[in-house]
Amino acid sequence: MLLRESGEHYGESYSLDGVTGDGDGGVPHGRLLLDFAEAVIGGTEGKIARARDALIPAVGADGFVDAAGVVASFNAVVRIADATGIPVEDFKLERTVEERAALGIDDWH
Repeated sequence: MLLRESGEHYGESYSLDGVTGDGDGGVPHGRLLLDFAEAVIGGTEGKIARARDALIPAVGADGFVDAAGVVASFNAVVRIADATGIPVEDFKLERTVEERAALGIDDWH
């Protein structure tokens, strides 16, 4: 997983608890970032506005622009991959056994 590899490279530790909505991922302002991402992907205009208004004071205008770009990019990439039916490569399946088990991802249908 890229996040795990990046964390090891930079000597930082992150948590996958944010993936299931149970935590903050172990990153600064993680809960606010997750709330914003969730609002953008599936919320109402009011929910998006509340999440945005909570996030900007914490991360600043530049940080907010970065967060919005990341949400947009991940949303687009995932939708494209899902729409085309791209399978997960074997090497990724092998390297993510523990994470998928911890998150219950293999049980999703």
